Amino acid sequence: MTNPLITPSTLPYDVPDWGAIAPEHILPAAREAMAEQRRAWERIATNPEPATVENTVVAYDESNDGVNRALIPAFTLFSSIGGPELEAIQAELGPELAAHTSAFWLDRRMFERFNAVDLTDADEETIYFVTDTLKKFRLEGIDLPESEQEKIKEIDSQLSKLEILFSQRATKAMSDNSLRVEKREDLAGLSDEQIDSFRQEDGSYLLPLLNFTNQPLQVELTNPQTRRALLDASTSRGLGAQESSDTRQLVVDIARLRAERAALLGQPHHAHVVAQRGMASDSQNIIDLLTSVATQAIQAVDRERTDLLTLAEGDEAGAGLQAGDWTYYQEQIRGQVAVDDAALKPYLALSNVVEKGIFFAAEKLFGISFVPRTDIPGYIESVQTWEVFDESGEPIGLFQADFYARPGKSGGAWMNPIVNQSRRAGTKPVIMNNSNFPEPLAGQELLLTWDQVETVFHEFGHALHGLLSDTYYVSTSGTSVPRDFVELPSQLNEMWAYHPAVLANYAVHVETGDPLPADLAAKLSASKTFGQGFATTEFVASALLDQAWHRISADDVPSSHDIEEFEKKALTELGVFHELVPPRYRTAYFKHTFGGGYDAGYYAYMWAEVLVADIEQWFASDGSKDGDGGLNREAGNTLRHELLSRGSSRNPMESFVAVRGREPRAEALLERRGL
Repeated sequence: MTNPLITPSTLPYDVPDWGAIAPEHILPAAREAMAEQRRAWERIATNPEPATVENTVVAYDESNDGVNRALIPAFTLFSSIGGPELEAIQAELGPELAAHTSAFWLDRRMFERFNAVDLTDADEETIYFVTDTLKKFRLEGIDLPESEQEKIKEIDSQLSKLEILFSQRATKAMSDNSLRVEKREDLAGLSDEQIDSFRQEDGSYLLPLLNFTNQPLQVELTNPQTRRALLDASTSRGLGAQESSDTRQLVVDIARLRAERAALLGQPHHAHVVAQRGMASDSQNIIDLLTSVATQAIQAVDRERTDLLTLAEGDEAGAGLQAGDWTYYQEQIRGQVAVDDAALKPYLALSNVVEKGIFFAAEKLFGISFVPRTDIPGYIESVQTWEVFDESGEPIGLFQADFYARPGKSGGAWMNPIVNQSRRAGTKPVIMNNSNFPEPLAGQELLLTWDQVETVFHEFGHALHGLLSDTYYVSTSGTSVPRDFVELPSQLNEMWAYHPAVLANYAVHVETGDPLPADLAAKLSASKTFGQGFATTEFVASALLDQAWHRISADDVPSSHDIEEFEKKALTELGVFHELVPPRYRTAYFKHTFGGGYDAGYYAYMWAEVLVADIEQWFASDGSKDGDGGLNREAGNTLRHELLSRGSSRNPMESFVAVRGREPRAEALLERRGL
């Protein structure tokens, strides 16, 4: 049997032949690809010739091709499709992949080969690639005695198992903790269509949960008991009410193993290990940034609470202001001073936001265009595909989007490359955006909230980082950059959602085609900083919680029954606890950190936002032409050629400075948030 995860695809742009891929293909393909890569590493390590760029650096980059062909589609299915069969495969594969990765980073022979490469005549990208790879070797423990390296390998294997299990249980918790409501009248505030979609066979109603803490439905529910119960259902996820989604023991086991790993590496804690991999360099720099912002945010929350109390006290049904009420009353005030979602929604059809919003802005900035390719299928029928062309008419890649929620799919929104760009491999990028919007009925348009509009622009910023990549190596392409830099292009792209020319192009009434009224468009500017005390506090609380779990020793990790107490104590000591503003993610369902990928790294969003805020100011000043706010090709090309196309081909601060002309100002973040 031919395995479609081993054989190169014959489809355009090397898109995986999704229709031919079955779950039983994944483990054999992954194992064969890893075995072939280990053979390639062995050839590099034992090569008797002196180490050169070609026989070491290029050879290593080539060794990734087969593994990427097998694993990228597999992990796409794990996150976007899910379900028990794929979850079982992921759980079996994870530890094997962790062991495979550790084998490279703890191979002294490979370290010595990279260290011996003559870089005298090498290009900038190769020099940075080699230098960065040597740094990673050292951070992974290459200088440890063999006995301690074996402990590192064992810890990495255990962590892989636990992180996968945490991620799966956190996904399960969203359905386990769905709120059951018995009476239709308790759902007042929702549309009839929404209510009908929640109705169960027994006549009750089941309200689904999204992955973050405060749920969007709280904004609409007029019954205070229902919205408070919905928040309670959300915040109690993973705390043991359902065995299938209990994550408490996983949390403490993961935290303990990470602390033990840091100690083996001679570091004070895991947070410091992670900080050294990024721009932050030192974990104290992260704490200093987050706590300084927290101070301003908490003060803003207390000011915002005063306004909300006035509304809450006038609501006889509510009997005061509780955490579950915050977003409900906040939305009422937004309608007075900014724009509420009810007024905006008819103008925010998903198809317009995509084709006349993100695509329009990209064309104005970078000269690229998007043409639908209905002949290129995705892994599910609702996946949409566009071919991307440069201004010369040359095709540069594919953009694909999977917008809708489904059972088994991971929560939230994300970007992942299906095929990485590389001049060495001769590949053009295929980039996927995923989100979890409710799928509309056939023939109907999905109307977005403003937060969802920002999500579309945000994830497309990541997509542009991949689509506009122009690097030689696969290993340095696209978003292969430090965690605290990778969120820069995505957050920066959110600014175009508000730009008058872009907004006018996509915000038209779904039924009449009328443009967004001028008064609503003007109010959107006010909405940029509206409610930022709340939004900033819930984010910083999660980021500091992430740091707290990773700044302790193995001996200080609490018991599984004490994680809520640990959480409250940590947030209080760090000055960010507020009884009305729970963290955006609480410990027991914090997939960013305990599911792996952003462990001790959730701060990266705010670290990158410092850079974003400064570049936004550049667009509005030096990058602007005739008052266009920077929406022009000259500014876009600067961003493209100096930052987006560079991948990890040079120090990210060099890319920032090449655009901005200087290093960033931390104050720009507070200015951006109106704090």
